[in-house]
Formats: sequence, C-alpha cells, structure tokens
Amino acid sequence: MSSISAPTGSRMAYEDFKARGLKLNMQRGQPSDADFDLSADLLTAVGPDDVVTPSGVDVRNYSALVAGLPEARQLFGEYLDLDAAEVLVWNNASLELQAHVLTMMLLRGPRAGSAWVGGNPTIIVTAPGYDRHFSLLEGLGLRLVTVDMQPDGPDVDAIQRLAAEDPSIAGVLFVPTYSNPGGESISPDKARRLVSLQAANPGFTIFADDAYRAHHLFADDRDSTVNFVRLAAEAGNPDRAFVFASTSKITFAGAGLGFVGSSAENIAWLGSYLSAVSIGPNKVEQYRHVRFLRSYPGGVEGLMAAHAKLIAPKFAAVAEILDRELGGTELATWSRPRGGYFVSLDTALPVADRVVQLAGDAGVSLTPAGATFPLGKDPANSNIRLAPTRPELADVRLAMEVVAACIKLASEEYLAAS
Repeated sequence: MSSISAPTGSRMAYEDFKARGLKLNMQRGQPSDADFDLSADLLTAVGPDDVVTPSGVDVRNYSALVAGLPEARQLFGEYLDLDAAEVLVWNNASLELQAHVLTMMLLRGPRAGSAWVGGNPTIIVTAPGYDRHFSLLEGLGLRLVTVDMQPDGPDVDAIQRLAAEDPSIAGVLFVPTYSNPGGESISPDKARRLVSLQAANPGFTIFADDAYRAHHLFADDRDSTVNFVRLAAEAGNPDRAFVFASTSKITFAGAGLGFVGSSAENIAWLGSYLSAVSIGPNKVEQYRHVRFLRSYPGGVEGLMAAHAKLIAPKFAAVAEILDRELGGTELATWSRPRGGYFVSLDTALPVADRVVQLAGDAGVSLTPAGATFPLGKDPANSNIRLAPTRPELADVRLAMEVVAACIKLASEEYLAAS
C-alpha cells in the first residue's frame, strides 16, 4: 500500500465535474433504446390472422403445453445446442425459472432425490458475482458460500473440495459465459471437471445462468461456449446440469422469454411442478419471438451482431478513458471483456464505497459498492461493477472521466488519512 501514490489536486478536477449538474446512470445492465429499436418488428410479428401456429396451437386459448410452444422449444433448443425435448420455455425472465427450479429442489429435492428443506442446503456462488443471484438464494433461505472467479471460470479446485467435504453443498450457481461482472468464461476443461466431480451430496447440481451466451462484442474474438447438459450426460450424471437463458438482452428486457435446458427427464420433472402452479406460459409472446427471430436476417446470430455494433464502442470507450486517466497509477485494475454487459473494476485501496458516493454526488449513478458480493459486503471494499450499455456513447465517456476522477480523489483522501 505504501507504494501507491494518488495524484495531488484531485479535488479541483472532481469539483469541476460536480459543478456541471450531470445526470448519468451506469448502474444497471440495461439495453439502450437503439438496442430495443432492433427488435421493433417484434411488436407486429403476430397479428389477428396469425393466431394458430404451424403445430396447430391457437395461441389465444388454454393448452396443456406447459413446457412451451413446440416452435419455441425448437428455436431455443437450437440456441442452447439441445433437442426441443430438453428445453422448457417460460415467461420473462430466466431468473423466475431459476426460482421455480430452486423451489422445486427445496420442496421435493432433485429428481429421484430428497427435499432440501431441513437439510441446511448451501449453494456455492462466485464472487464477485451477480447480485440478483445472491438476493434470490438468500430470499429462499439458502446458505451461500463463495469461491473466486478466475480468468477461465470459477475456482473449480475450491468447488471440488467444498462439494467433497460437505454434504450440505447442494450445488453451484454462476454465469458460465461472459460472467457478471468480470466477463470471464468457463473453459471446457473446468466444465468437464464440474460435471464429473465427486460430491458428498448425491444431488449436487450445476445451475448455469448463461444470460450472455450470445453477447459477444467482437466477431473475430469470441469465447467458446460449453454444453453442460451434454457434458453431464457423457460423465454419467445426466440430471446434474440446468442451463438458463433468456431473450431479455436479445429483444426486449421487459417483454422477453426465459428458457432452461436440462435432461429430458429433468424438463418433464420441472413441467410437472409448473403445471400445478400455472395454466401455462404466454403463448402469444412465444409465437411473436419465434416469428420475429426466424425472420430476422441471420436469425439470433444476425441480431446479436447488430447489438455488438452498438455496444462494442461503449466498452472500448470505458477501456480508453480508464487507460488514459488511470493507466500507470496503480490505483485500479479493470476487466477487458470480449462479451457480456459489464466491466469489473477494482480499486487498489479500500475505497469503492467512497468512489460510488463521490460519483453519485457528481451526478453519476453506479452500482452500490459491495453489490457483487453476498449480503452486499465486499471484504476488500474494492469492486465496482460498471454498466456501459444503456447510456449514449458520449455519456459513457463522460461518466468514465467522472469515475476516474472519483478514484483519484478517494485514493488521495484515503492516503492522506492514513
């Protein structure tokens, strides 16, 4: 710590930004209006004469298709590289499906297993990680234990050790591709180790939230995806993996579809629960997505390439400003993701909460410090998740200049107090 020195005079630069009366938001990973405009035709993809699907389903009426329209299961099976029978398509969004699966585990246990209730179930999560995962698990009364996220995915050595020693460890929940917030992707080797590990709990389950599976920034530099369902079957654990995804950042964030892939037996198991709590998902929305995504030039891949053209310059701007303002200062480090929706920044000193406060006072909203850790408590007080996707490019650049100024000032304050 003694080798770190903050530039003097940071207060003056910060006060200049504060005097501008800015109102910028880098807090949540939301698409921009330009991203939404790419899917404008979704709103008219189904009309009064298009209410019966090719499989003969009238989307206006009840049906027994609790796992989704056959056409939707086929489409998103292709997206996950699975058969239609291995996919269940539901409503907006995948987090709701995760809640349904976890609730089913609590009440009944994994398929052919025993209920988690009463067994002090524990879920492994990565930290830094996704705050909505933490709040979901905590809301269901599950205990959390953290492992590090490494450049090639979760710390599988730690996961193997925990799962082998503790029968209360019921599974692991993480983002496998372009993770939230750092943008890391799991390697095929680590994925194979996860599906094959020996666990003290025979129902140990992988919950892979593949929310950013197709959200690459660069056409010629993508991370590879893994097929947990196929790998688990090959390892002799066919029911071990559930893979969740959605269209929330493909089409409309507030009017999309969540879907889950697993063994056909697991999908039937989940369907038996959902049929008890619902007449079925929104078939009109499912059919709209099928018709729109099938007709879009290049399909889902073509749409995601169009998103990348809008989003990639914003990530480039984050890197450019941070390199210019903080490069060589040793005050912070940050990720350089090839996809996803976030940049993960770590301050060298324990000042993340102060940086967020200063930025807010200057009119730049950031994700609360600690949000990327369970219970909102970052033990190092260093991680800040940056979300550059929603603002206009010029606003991203300005917001990052403010963030850099706040890091300099917060570091100067900390060193002066020390």
